[in-house]
Amino acid sequence: MDQNLLNEICLRQLELSGVHEGETVAVLSEGNERLDYADAFLFAARRLGASAYHMRLPSPSAASGAWAVGQSELAGNPQAVEALKQADMLVDLKFLLFSKEQFAIQDAGTRILTAVEPAPLLARLMPTPELRERVEVGAELLSKAGSMRITSPGGTDVTYRLGVYPTMSEYGYTDQPGRWDHWPAAFVFTGGADDGVDGTIVLSPGDVLLPFNTYVQTPVTITVEQGFITDIRGGLDAELLSSYIRSFDDPRGYGMSHVGWGLDERAQWHGLTQFPGGMGMELRSFYGNVMFSIGPNNELGGPNDTPCHFDIPMRGCSLFLDDEPVVVDGDVVVSEMRPAGRR
Repeated sequence: MDQNLLNEICLRQLELSGVHEGETVAVLSEGNERLDYADAFLFAARRLGASAYHMRLPSPSAASGAWAVGQSELAGNPQAVEALKQADMLVDLKFLLFSKEQFAIQDAGTRILTAVEPAPLLARLMPTPELRERVEVGAELLSKAGSMRITSPGGTDVTYRLGVYPTMSEYGYTDQPGRWDHWPAAFVFTGGADDGVDGTIVLSPGDVLLPFNTYVQTPVTITVEQGFITDIRGGLDAELLSSYIRSFDDPRGYGMSHVGWGLDERAQWHGLTQFPGGMGMELRSFYGNVMFSIGPNNELGGPNDTPCHFDIPMRGCSLFLDDEPVVVDGDVVVSEMRPAGRR
């Protein structure tokens, strides 16, 4: 993307995030990645009258070959963490989520925005106040529910016991102290009780495996008992999923993590074919997807901090809160969560 255009969309983002004169904005990057993003956010912060600086971490010393979440070059660097805690807002260009360092920065009141997707996608899925309102409607409904049931034509029938963990919302910007969000994003989620997820999940062709950034080709049947996966069966996709989890040598990698649904009607299910270089945020956000996650739940305050993590958005599912339909066959049925043209 042309740098001037990148500057402008970052300016719009920081305006939504409430950056103003007298604030301090820190931009965190790693190695040579996204330096053009860093320049754009620094430009935008200055335009809004804020002080700004760029903290650039060294590249990781060794590649693990896996998407090991929660591991950060900030670990063991308390001076850097303390500096970031003094900022009003941190723009994270490297992905700190699930790390102890991010939680410490948030606890200090710093709001955090992660931006790691390709720039054209950032522009196309620019957050809006209207989308935020619909996401917050979903978050309110989810926060009041005691149970969630997910079904699908392929055979999914799984139940989550809710009420133990908080509900979280992502709508693509952050204007509240200590709040984290991801640009782009539009979904709500919570976690089931650690021993309160039971049933069968059947992944169907076209469902998405993140961080593989691939679409399921053959059905995968996952058995869940008391919050942990006990069996994974199917063809090649099942074998790859099983092999990846085993590679971490951590039984907590089989734990069930957050669960929720997407609400951005602009996001496209086929997005991985257009933006293969991102983290799949478009796939997490597309309208009516039901996404469940495997691995860490420390983002919600839970005890599982395994580095093994999967997000799996599914199409065509139905989702019920306390037996009331929210998503039916991949379509959101609660009027207040639907875009104006679909109500």
